[in-house]
Amino acid sequence: MTKQDAYEKIKKLVERFDEQKEFYKKSEYNETQTRRDFIDPFFKALGWDIDNENGYAESYREVIHEDKIKVGKATKAPDYSFRLVGGKRLFFVEAKKPSVAIKDDILPAYQVRRYGWSAKLSISVITDFEELAIYDCTNKPKPTDKASNARIKYLTYTDYLKEFDFIWETFSKEYVLKGSFEKYITSDKNKKGTTTVDAEFLQSLDKWRIELALNIAQRNKNITEDELNFIVQHTIDRIIFLRIAEDRGAELYGELQSSVKTGNFYKNLLHNFHVADQKYNSGLFDFNKDKISDKITIDNKVIKSIIDELYYPISPYEFSVLSVEILGSAYEQFLGKQITLSKNGKAKIEEKPEVRKAGGVYYTPQYIVDYIVKNTVGKLVEGKTPKEISKIKICDPACGSGSFLLGAYQFLLDWHKDFYTKNGKPSKGSKNDVLTPNDELTTAEKKRILINNIYGVDLDSNAVEVTKLSLLLKCMEGETQASIETQLKLFHDRILPTLDNNIKCGNSLIDLDYYDGQFDFGEERKVKPFSWKKAFPEVFNRTDEVSEKEKLSSLAQKAKHHAQKAMEYATELEGKIGGVSEPQPQYGAKGGFDVIIGNPPYVDYRLLNENEIIYFKRKYHSANTKEKYSLYIPFIELGHKLLQSNGKFGFIIPNTFLSTNMGLKLREYLVKESSITEIKDVSKLKVFGNVGTYPVLLFLDKTFNAKNEIKLAYPQSEETFLNEGSNTIKQKEITDKTDFIISTTFNKNNLSLIGKLEKSGKELGDLCGKFVWGTSITGFKSYKIQKEDFEKLKASNKENYEKVLQTADIKSYGIAWQGEYIQKSIYSKSVINLFEQKEKIVIARLTKSIQATIDYEKRYLGKSSLIVNPKVNIKYLLGLINSKLLNYYFKTKFDNTHMAGGYLRFDIPYLSKLPIKTNPTKIEETEIIKYVDQLLQLNKEKQEAKLESKIEQLQNRIDYCEDKINQIVYQLYELSEEEIKIIEGK
Repeated sequence: MTKQDAYEKIKKLVERFDEQKEFYKKSEYNETQTRRDFIDPFFKALGWDIDNENGYAESYREVIHEDKIKVGKATKAPDYSFRLVGGKRLFFVEAKKPSVAIKDDILPAYQVRRYGWSAKLSISVITDFEELAIYDCTNKPKPTDKASNARIKYLTYTDYLKEFDFIWETFSKEYVLKGSFEKYITSDKNKKGTTTVDAEFLQSLDKWRIELALNIAQRNKNITEDELNFIVQHTIDRIIFLRIAEDRGAELYGELQSSVKTGNFYKNLLHNFHVADQKYNSGLFDFNKDKISDKITIDNKVIKSIIDELYYPISPYEFSVLSVEILGSAYEQFLGKQITLSKNGKAKIEEKPEVRKAGGVYYTPQYIVDYIVKNTVGKLVEGKTPKEISKIKICDPACGSGSFLLGAYQFLLDWHKDFYTKNGKPSKGSKNDVLTPNDELTTAEKKRILINNIYGVDLDSNAVEVTKLSLLLKCMEGETQASIETQLKLFHDRILPTLDNNIKCGNSLIDLDYYDGQFDFGEERKVKPFSWKKAFPEVFNRTDEVSEKEKLSSLAQKAKHHAQKAMEYATELEGKIGGVSEPQPQYGAKGGFDVIIGNPPYVDYRLLNENEIIYFKRKYHSANTKEKYSLYIPFIELGHKLLQSNGKFGFIIPNTFLSTNMGLKLREYLVKESSITEIKDVSKLKVFGNVGTYPVLLFLDKTFNAKNEIKLAYPQSEETFLNEGSNTIKQKEITDKTDFIISTTFNKNNLSLIGKLEKSGKELGDLCGKFVWGTSITGFKSYKIQKEDFEKLKASNKENYEKVLQTADIKSYGIAWQGEYIQKSIYSKSVINLFEQKEKIVIARLTKSIQATIDYEKRYLGKSSLIVNPKVNIKYLLGLINSKLLNYYFKTKFDNTHMAGGYLRFDIPYLSKLPIKTNPTKIEETEIIKYVDQLLQLNKEKQEAKLESKIEQLQNRIDYCEDKINQIVYQLYELSEEEIKIIEGK
């Protein structure tokens, strides 16, 4: 459909409506007729496959027409859901008949905003064709809002032709698939602060937790802290599960509301929970294990408050469109807090120590989850049948709220649905059908996939329950009261599986051999040692595995029968066979998971107890270090060890392990024991919002392959995430190095140049008499005063202060002191002695390029570095440090030090690696020193200059001197013309 064709079709609709307007506005002309006569043709003209003429399976339709259920004044599903092929919702359209006054009617506006906000969509639309209103759904809706609230565009049918460019460029399928309406909504300059549905739901969860915890602790005096956390979590989870089931049609709408009308409301709820256990077979309602819920007391007022806030019109949430993924996002933050009891038995909610230390909970965005799943699970299922896929075991060893397991499960559901649609169903039979008449997977098939394929572990028992809840809600999608009753009556089969054997609570990093150290058994409650082999015997005692070579050969033979893409894949697999070394996994080549995925905890190891630290040193190569490390380091090693010989691994973790000393032993382990297939640096995408963590995606194949190449990518925005260019380097080039550093900026050319530089000089750290920080004092700012305040001090007090240099004061070959003083008392005598050397090199810590100079005034230092008594001439060394060549070296090799705004962290562990040429000719050294002297003087004069013409003249001379130093340095390191072009970016 071209734009002109669309214009003509909509023009005819407008003319027809105008000709018979009085008839269409009569109350007898209903909504169904309006949809058929005008709304459907309107969106067809914009390119949408309204009637599924492409013949997609129901779950793959571009437009879903919902069956609406009336509940009081509210309806329970939007009329149209416009989607990408594959199911991702784009926007809702709510249809009305022309007799409805869309412009002023509050109810339909609230209704569509509630749907859009709950589904976390940018915009949604109400139309009766006569009128069309577009709403910003990022604003939380309130039932008292006017119809004009959050309305960003209002049109009548008489506006359609003169506003056609806007309509086409906002809502045509062609433009929507390019993100048109998202750009439109984000460009709204008048948009005020918004609250996303997951953030709002988190607030609700926190509120309910506080109310329940305080009341239960008050009414049940003998309850323990663990019991209190258990009962609060389970009560909330059970209520939410049943409330979602109501809005999705699996439970009778209003059933929970009926429990808060008469009698003991909590006892009424318990009755509902017991009934649910008979239907769902979910561990969520298993009262054989739950010995607490039936014995406690909760006030009616608390229960009623929670239930009331889950229903229209008080509740802003529409659970029929609130996805499990959005629910998981809220729950992940919710799990970062815990209930504690004071000595007098009063409950309070506080952030967990490890969460507070790590700076918060890092919930992984869905597009990152999808990418990791696609590049692990997706690669393993290629060329396989459902029977073969049933043997694939997928695990998240730190599952949290279950976002990665949900992503993997959804991927498998979609894959099976697609496979059966394209290849036909298996033989029919009442229990063997895999697709419903609507081409959805049957309940039995969804349960089979979940139980066969999905596994997880977490230290937090509440996280385990939330993961189960999320997976069970996903498994139950599409079920109705009728389908549940059918299964109960015909098959005597409850709707959901128990996940107790799949999702378990324990310490993934600590096995039962923890007790070999004869540690205090009282630690067990907190440490929770966990045996992977005992917990998942079906995973680690598999007998259906074949050898690595047989497996790769089999896959290669299958791939040869496909199109060219598969031919390339087969060649790759066959190439791997010759390079496969004998695997040495912890649990043997036949046992282990096929896929390990996740986002492990970023927790400082110093939060562990002493026995755990000793255990980690003994157990994990990567943790046997004197450096400070985060728990994600041993989690990566564990993940690799848990894989079977053909397994795949995908984590999102901080980039610090790529080049820091902390990650040295992990890098050594990975490059020697695995095949690193891809590292994608997503630091610029603000994956975790404005939190100061800079993550990468790390992908591994279990077995080392001597011919392996690593794909490296550094996308600059979310829009280019999938299509950003990438480099490849041979893993052997990293294995051959002693530091095993990996940068996502490496390519075949610059890696060769980096190697040449490292061979031609000694490391800066080895040439420094002293190379130290200025200070890392907490609360450093409180010890500083400005120049004007210093002048007001008494002479005796002035002696307690010295001039201090901050990062912003330090320039290349110059100092622009901002006039700050610092208390001497915060420094040790040894550091003061370093500051008071007659000359020292000072280096700014946080800048876009190396900025170093010499301080002759014995100034003190803030959070920056200093070098004193180097083993080479100090001015010669300064010229090299500031040169383009060593800037290039730093930015290329230590690219993972980047921060927001293009800044780099020039920390000592990185700076100390700079390769310094120690054997210059006398002429080269003298020339560099000469130009450094000039630059020190020129920058001083520039600081004092007032006239713009004078400043420009000095800058020209500065540029000339720096260029001369760069040319000498190129000659000093014996660079070729091609290598110089790489440095210069030509």
